[in-house]
Amino acid sequence: MPQLALRGGPAPRDLPTRVLRPRDRVSRQDPRRLAPLSQFSNILYLGLPQVSRTHRLRIFRGPSPTSSGAPAHFPSHKHALVPRAATFAARLRRHRPASIPVTDHLSVPRDQQGLELDEFLCLAYPLLNKGFIRRQVRAGRVLLDGEAALPSKRVKSDQVVSADIDEDAADFPKEPLAPTLELTVLFEDDEALVVEKPAGLPVEPERWERGRACLSGALLELALKRSNVIPAAQHQASPGMGFRPRLVHRIDKETSGAVLVAKNIESERRLRSAFEEREVHKVYLALVEGEVPLADGEECIIDRPIGADLKKSGRMCIDEKGGKPALTRMAVEERFAGFTLVRCGPISGRTHQIRVHLASEGFPLAVDKSYGRRDALLLSEIKRKYHSKPGRAEVPLIDRLTLHAWSIDFPTASGGRQHVRAPLPKDFVRTLKQLAKARPPKQR
Repeated sequence: MPQLALRGGPAPRDLPTRVLRPRDRVSRQDPRRLAPLSQFSNILYLGLPQVSRTHRLRIFRGPSPTSSGAPAHFPSHKHALVPRAATFAARLRRHRPASIPVTDHLSVPRDQQGLELDEFLCLAYPLLNKGFIRRQVRAGRVLLDGEAALPSKRVKSDQVVSADIDEDAADFPKEPLAPTLELTVLFEDDEALVVEKPAGLPVEPERWERGRACLSGALLELALKRSNVIPAAQHQASPGMGFRPRLVHRIDKETSGAVLVAKNIESERRLRSAFEEREVHKVYLALVEGEVPLADGEECIIDRPIGADLKKSGRMCIDEKGGKPALTRMAVEERFAGFTLVRCGPISGRTHQIRVHLASEGFPLAVDKSYGRRDALLLSEIKRKYHSKPGRAEVPLIDRLTLHAWSIDFPTASGGRQHVRAPLPKDFVRTLKQLAKARPPKQR
């Protein structure tokens, strides 16, 4: 029968070790539970150190002689716990897989009490996304005061969150990267901010381009700089962030313009609800091919359902039978010969809605690889006598979507409204100037 090693005895050879399991506990009906505690006073116990980095709970067992040379006699159950650590160790055994060690102990500060557990962890682990953190909590890798908790559990001041983030998990996210350019903030208050997204920068990293720079990475870097936090490894806690940016809507990668960002969970929920209730109004400027037959000041509404294009992956199309309802307001902003600058206001929020609706009316974007006729607009196309230099390829005026998120109007927490406008980028301005210079607009 295996016995526990005593203090002062010779070190046994190759003692087997393993982590305590729930089945090792003695049943309530076992009379050996009534053994006096004095029998356990000399047990060698390796408990949980009171440091931020702790190890697995292990009990060494094996034959060891007493001081008199006779074998020690203990209750026949295999393991025994010192009473001072029994409670916390039992919680670990009951709520966590035995092979998972606790690695980070985070005390909840007063200014973060009331946050949901996953929100608190998002601030503590800024390089991890919320979805992965919620999965880690549900997997039992996070304890709140030694007990398992749901991601939505609200934390209290001075509670201790013990977390072991699995960096070897199959769904472990890649660190979001920030672009080299500095992000322009158009508006900011305590609840939200509006930033200017440049064309070519995706809002979130695309599935096939993980590790590329994105707007979410730029927003995270902005928050880290303002909080004076230097993040550690992704799976290690870096507490101290004052806020974590939360995107509440998206625009296409090749579209420039204003993007609304929430600064806390309450603001995120309020703004998302405002989008669902159509209380957020966005206006886009689109340079389209063709001359739109609308009078100055006249507005039309394009009402056509949109669905996925089953013939071409990643594209949308007008689907009168199975498509979702989609409404877009349109009005003329400026006229050119062969082109028109229009104002578009999406009433609904379908993927590629403005691009699909304009193309369905016979006025696709001047530059649109998917729904238009060209992937770049050259000066030679709008200036009759222009010729590029021999041996040199002509540099396009603009080689991305001729679509710009011009303004956004949204409700504030105080009950008012905030209107923010994003200026046109340089390539868009250059194109409009050349259109006006080369071919004067027709008067209506």
